[in-house]
Amino acid sequence: MVRAAVLPAVGAPLEITDIELPEPGPGQVSVSLAAAGVCHSDLSLSDGTMRLPVPAVLGHEGAGTVLAVGEGVTHVAAGDPVVLNWAPSCGACFHCGIGEVWLCADALKGAANIHARTADGTELHPGLNVAAFAQETVVAANCVLPAPAGIPLDDAALLGCAVLTGYGAVHHSARVREGESVVVFGIGGVGLAVLQAARIAGASKIIAVDVSPEKEELARRAGATDYVVASDTTPRAVRKLTGGQGADVAVECVGRPATIRGAWESTRRGGRTTVVGIGGKDQQVTFNALEIFHWGRSLTGCVYGNSDPARDLPVLADHIRAGRFDLSMMVTGRISLDGIPAAFDHMIAGRGGRALVVF
Repeated sequence: MVRAAVLPAVGAPLEITDIELPEPGPGQVSVSLAAAGVCHSDLSLSDGTMRLPVPAVLGHEGAGTVLAVGEGVTHVAAGDPVVLNWAPSCGACFHCGIGEVWLCADALKGAANIHARTADGTELHPGLNVAAFAQETVVAANCVLPAPAGIPLDDAALLGCAVLTGYGAVHHSARVREGESVVVFGIGGVGLAVLQAARIAGASKIIAVDVSPEKEELARRAGATDYVVASDTTPRAVRKLTGGQGADVAVECVGRPATIRGAWESTRRGGRTTVVGIGGKDQQVTFNALEIFHWGRSLTGCVYGNSDPARDLPVLADHIRAGRFDLSMMVTGRISLDGIPAAFDHMIAGRGGRALVVF
């Protein structure tokens, strides 16, 4: 039996309880978790914004050490440090066939599987495939990647979602060019990764926007040159900071209609907005036909940073080892499993960066 954070039903409080995991079968890997990041997507699963089977063990951003492998697994072995990949590509669907592995049609197929059982026999699903809010997990072999050498394993957990998403939003989706200006809406875990990625890309001005004035110091440590406390006049403030034109690029990390619209309005004529945040299906963002024509701006969705983890992890590892990207500064709280509900409350209130469950 291992301790885990279980979501018994949508909208219900998390339960920290013992679960029973099976031994790894063919094509599976057993992992002892070192750490797991508390991501907004976990909150979105718990409140029903994102729909996956429940009851489930949540957590999808993690790293740990391989305990055992099942038949046919050859790319990792017992004792290897690994990063969990919550959205593995199948390699066979239409999107994988054209190189868009982040849009794999079967990436979340494993979430319907039975992952574990509680002490009373209740069957549990693996939230977002990997069930990282637990001392141990058993995952499909394609859900683990060798952890980059020279990076502390607890910090490496952030590579599994926040860092790949933030780095990819800048380099793959928005394709920020040297000398461009960038505005980032929402300075949580992903937003902090976006700021660092924009600095690596050579952005000339990096404007951080958040509802919390207390995040300014953290944002500037990540690379922000300017800080704006979010309000109805944020687009005007961004234009003032960019010579009256607006930013070349906006990256929205909140997922609310008002911030998506505000990010779009904060870019210059011909500017680019990348939306990383996940909103609800009943939330509408509106534009009139004339302004779409007149401003010539683009608005783009972004899934998992449009990243290929196998390709991007080595690149990120080089930046981290060279000191260009700082994982530890993104962590504003190291907690136990029992601290996850409070971490959810902090996200709702807009406080802090990334909370990290350390086992």
